Amino acid sequence: MSEAVPMTPQIAWVLGILALTVFLFVSERLRVDVTAITIMVILGLSGLITPDEVFSGFSSNAVISIIAVMIIGAGLDKTGVMNQISRPILRLAGNTEGRLITIISATVGIISSFMQNIGAAALFMPAVRRIADRTNIPLSRLLMPMGFCAILGGTVTLVGSSPLILLNDLVETANQNLPPHASPMKTFGLFEVTPIGLALIATGIVYFIVLGRFVLPSRSGAQPATPSTMDYLTRTYGISGDIFEATIHADSPLIGTTVDYVRVRSGRKLSIVARQHDGDTQIAPPGDTPLQAGDVLGLLGAEADIQDFAEQNQLEISPTLSRFSDALAPGRAGVAEIVIRPRSELIGKTTSEIRFRQRFKAGVLAIYSGEQTITENIRTTPLRSGDALLVHSSWDDLALLDADKNFIVMSDYPRQDLELRPGKVRFALLSFAVALGLVLFSPLKLSVALMAGAVGMILTGVMRIDEAYQSVDWRTVFLATAFTLVMSNVGATVLLVPLAVEIALEAGMDARAFALVVGIATSNSFLLPTHQVNALIMGPGGYRNRDFVRAGGIMSLLFLVVLVTMLSLFY
Repeated sequence: MSEAVPMTPQIAWVLGILALTVFLFVSERLRVDVTAITIMVILGLSGLITPDEVFSGFSSNAVISIIAVMIIGAGLDKTGVMNQISRPILRLAGNTEGRLITIISATVGIISSFMQNIGAAALFMPAVRRIADRTNIPLSRLLMPMGFCAILGGTVTLVGSSPLILLNDLVETANQNLPPHASPMKTFGLFEVTPIGLALIATGIVYFIVLGRFVLPSRSGAQPATPSTMDYLTRTYGISGDIFEATIHADSPLIGTTVDYVRVRSGRKLSIVARQHDGDTQIAPPGDTPLQAGDVLGLLGAEADIQDFAEQNQLEISPTLSRFSDALAPGRAGVAEIVIRPRSELIGKTTSEIRFRQRFKAGVLAIYSGEQTITENIRTTPLRSGDALLVHSSWDDLALLDADKNFIVMSDYPRQDLELRPGKVRFALLSFAVALGLVLFSPLKLSVALMAGAVGMILTGVMRIDEAYQSVDWRTVFLATAFTLVMSNVGATVLLVPLAVEIALEAGMDARAFALVVGIATSNSFLLPTHQVNALIMGPGGYRNRDFVRAGGIMSLLFLVVLVTMLSLFY
């Protein structure tokens, strides 16, 4: 008679996970694919199988990490978290490319010094997309500086990149094989490499600020191109100008007047497209809205006309669009052309009678009726079937107007995601915190830790599984899959550290410094998109191999100069 197998904690875990799997499959509480991914993550977290075995059927753990961080980033974006991150950056940097590069790159560089650089870059990428969209700066001019500084940030601490994480283990192994006359090498402290890493990040930022205009391509990448408001006006209606921000002084003659009065007083040369009062922002404020001291206005018109109007009416023009940088950014608001449908209930009525601004939250800038362009007496002009109206509004409001049976929207405009889920922000932050905590404080592999956060986004309803699939840039995934066939920086570190130690001993030099050179040098790769971070940004940024050769070649030379200089100073 065979002896009974004792019930161990491991067997209990296996039986419990098996029972959960059967229950989920039979009950169909979750979709089959969600169940499968969830069970995989649970197995990885339980320790029943090794982290390498969890995703052994896929190309590599790096590929799974990239997929996971894309889903986490999309979840944070879906709940509006990335909006909150991008707003203070825009307030500090405005629309200046150099300042944006400095703030974004420095932030990501510091973050990546405490977590894997691929994770830092991918989690911050949705915020950079938002910033590029709102400032009308090509995404390709922001992503590469961010990516390079994420790589450089991995050299700030000993946990920022895989080669440096391995370095102390390799040093201890090398100590066991030292000749009798050689002294054992000391292992490295967590912040011992910090001066070198900070110098490298600073070098990367200065490099892109000074030479970025020459080495960075200007492509929109995977982002949809947003038409310029003023280009459209000039091309279609012969109206030129831009949006300016003006504050009403206490002695301004505009106090007590209305939004419509400003258009009349300016001779129809400018329009108020936004108003901020006591922190409350209105896009296309109603024509009868009263103006008060301290109000901030978004004025649309030619710069010379607005400057003259500001001098006459005691307005202070802001040098940058700061209060409305979010609300009036090209990715959030602009000009569109709409046509009155046949049999519309608005035919024969004026925009004043139907209270167009209040009802549709859009300001009418001009009416094209027959062969005539009407820019004066707009409020009292009866609308006719086929009239084209030039309006300014937020894209969200235009989407609602697009669905109205009275209009046909003729202009292309960026459709906004109307399914944002701000009510799920706590679950999104909790899933992100779990993933980050596992990355920083657990021995789990990066892929398992990040996938736990991604699954959390799905299970808590932050994202649907189909939305998670759509959030993954599969071109990037395929690139990363291909690049894992090449020797990784970890493999190069394991191979080269013992060799560097032996060369240093033969030359009578500091073997510890030589080992550190290998650990830092193999943490970086700029010439080709073989590094995981470069593979991540290549698709969204619309980069080509020659872009990395051009920008990365100079960065590699600067990297070597700074590394050697800092090592000579500190070692």
